[in-house]
Amino acid sequence: MKKGIFISIEGPEGAGKTTVLNRIVQELKNRGKDVVQTREPGGIAIAEQIRSVILNKENTAMDARTEALLYAAARRQHLVEKVIPAIERGAIVLCDRFIDSSLAYQGHARGLGMNEVASINAFATDGMMPKLTLLFDVSPEVGLARIHQHDGREVNRLDLEGLSFHKKVREGYLMLAERDAGRIVVIDAEKEEEFVFQAALAKIKKVLL
Repeated sequence: MKKGIFISIEGPEGAGKTTVLNRIVQELKNRGKDVVQTREPGGIAIAEQIRSVILNKENTAMDARTEALLYAAARRQHLVEKVIPAIERGAIVLCDRFIDSSLAYQGHARGLGMNEVASINAFATDGMMPKLTLLFDVSPEVGLARIHQHDGREVNRLDLEGLSFHKKVREGYLMLAERDAGRIVVIDAEKEEEFVFQAALAKIKKVLL
């Protein structure tokens, strides 16, 4: 049996990842593809419980290393329980966030160091990486403005960080894209939703050939 493909969708807060991802999943299902849509942290019961701790707005005392380790722990369980079995059966796995989030948020923006956070995650994932990563790039000013306009969106602890933090997150993502240009494709997420959807779908089609 042919193995499936693992694709991650990344981006700062307010990049519109989830909206476009939902459309891509529906489009691929309409074409008869076996698609598994999931997210990090979360996707399965244990990881969702860890997510509730990480993103709880009351947990402002959380140490940066604790945060990074919790993300890695949730990631490990998610991979073992959901992602790897889906890929083994030949499915296309589309994941809202993966390792690059930890590198940008905890490694760069929190100042823990990308290499240090990468080493934690290398242990957690046993070196597993997506075949393709779509980075929805948006300025923090635009992204945060979108969040404040979206009443139905989950507001989490990271949304409460200042503008300088979110600028560092974007900077970290763009550094990663430059470093790993073969895997990470940058999409201008400040454009209209239809443009972002079509651009993302075109990149995904290429790796499915």
